[in-house]
Amino acid sequence: MADADPQIRNQAAPAPEAAPAAPPAAAIAPKRGGMRKKLLGGIAAVVLLAGIAYGTWYFLVGSHFIGTDNAYVGADTASITPMIAAQVAEVRVSDTQAVKKGDVLVRLDDSDARIAVAQAEADLAQAQRQFGQTAATSTALAAQVQAREADITRARAQLTAAQGDFQRARIDLERRRRLAPAGAVSGEELSSATNAYATAQANLQLARAAIAQASSTRSAASGELAANNALIRGSTNANAPEVLAAQAKLAQARLELQRTTIRAPMDGVVTRRNVAVGQRVAQGAQLMMIVPVGQLYVDANFKEGQLTQVKVGQPVTLTSDLYGGDVEYHGRVVGLSGGTGSSFALIPAQNATGNWIKVVQRLPVRVALDPKELQAHPLRVGLSMDAEIDITAKN
Repeated sequence: MADADPQIRNQAAPAPEAAPAAPPAAAIAPKRGGMRKKLLGGIAAVVLLAGIAYGTWYFLVGSHFIGTDNAYVGADTASITPMIAAQVAEVRVSDTQAVKKGDVLVRLDDSDARIAVAQAEADLAQAQRQFGQTAATSTALAAQVQAREADITRARAQLTAAQGDFQRARIDLERRRRLAPAGAVSGEELSSATNAYATAQANLQLARAAIAQASSTRSAASGELAANNALIRGSTNANAPEVLAAQAKLAQARLELQRTTIRAPMDGVVTRRNVAVGQRVAQGAQLMMIVPVGQLYVDANFKEGQLTQVKVGQPVTLTSDLYGGDVEYHGRVVGLSGGTGSSFALIPAQNATGNWIKVVQRLPVRVALDPKELQAHPLRVGLSMDAEIDITAKN
């Protein structure tokens, strides 16, 4: 094979095929332009269909709801404050602890309050005894009035006797004076008659004075009786004014004693506890707060343009960042705030009418939550929520 003729070998090899000719550029350009048009047409069709689908969805569904993620959980918390000033003897709760209504939170030192109760009880007993003495005094004064009446009767009898003695002495004196010039009566007898007359006249004046004195004494006793009766008229040992005043002081003292034990006013969770044993607290000082986690609500801050059709009673669907979209809460609109949040700020914003950029205001909408759903998935004050109101629902 190596010795073969080169000429024969060249004749046996096949001739190579010629390369196909490239299509001209003018023929390729129309094809690319057609594909681009088809692609743009497809995209436009997809966009148009998506727009139609969105418009249909918005008209049928989306326009019936308004939503916001500017919503937060709130509650009407209870501030625990003492009604009296005293030293703290015991603190029974701590932060984050759940409590029930009526549970003891704090006990204050009740030594002073117990002393005040004992003093008030003694004052009440004294008032009751004093009323009894006043009632008994009326009986004694009535007896004195009767005794003064007897004194007047006796004085009148004495006056009558004195008048009789005076008449006899006067007649006797006149008779002796007529007989004296004839010498029938001695000078001694005349002198004795004159003295007897003077004595009878003095006794008559004393009898008259005794009647006046007895009358005055009776008037004084009657006045004392009337004054004493005015103190007890229409009153008993149970409803006398001084007794009622003492009872009120006793009730106040017992109330102060009860206030040494501070109890939870509602079910909830203790937060911001800032009281310790041995601390002396002033009246009205905040000791802690109770958050009613079973009675929470949501304040959803909607834009002013979203509130046209919002009405009280419309249903609201909410989700929390705490649980995500897997847990939904259902509530109802219970009211709209009386002003925007910025209007009640410490320094309200002053947005002039001619501002180039309009500041969209938000109005808080109060949403009441379902207590059963709160019990199943508890929330806490301040958590973020997403709220969506069905504005087509009837109240």
